[in-house]
Amino acid sequence: MAQRKVDLPQGTLDLLILRTLALSPENGWAISERIHQVSNEVLRVQQGSLYPALHRLERRGWIKARWAASENNRRAKYYELTKAGRRQLENEKSDWKKLTAAVAQVLGTT
Repeated sequence: MAQRKVDLPQGTLDLLILRTLALSPENGWAISERIHQVSNEVLRVQQGSLYPALHRLERRGWIKARWAASENNRRAKYYELTKAGRRQLENEKSDWKKLTAAVAQVLGTT
C-alpha cells in the first residue's frame, strides 16, 4: 500500500537539516536520503526545497559549506553545523517538543 504524502510544516525542514548535519557533514543528496531513510520513507525532501533551505541556513551562519570529492569521486558541496548551528538545533528541538506536546494536548481533548 502506497504511503500518503506528508507535507512538512513551515520551518520543519530547517530542523531536520540541522539534526541530520549534527551527525556528520553531508552533501545535499545525502541529507535528503538520510531524512527519507530515518523517517521510514515518509518524508521526501525535493531539491527545490532542500537547496534554498541550505542556502538560508548558511546565510544565517548555522551551517558552513566546503567543496570536496563525493563517494563516487565527483565534486560536491558538503555542509556542516557551526557552533551557532548547534545552539540553534537545541533551541529548535526544544520549541518542537513544546509545539508537539501542545498539539497532542489539543488533539487529545474531547
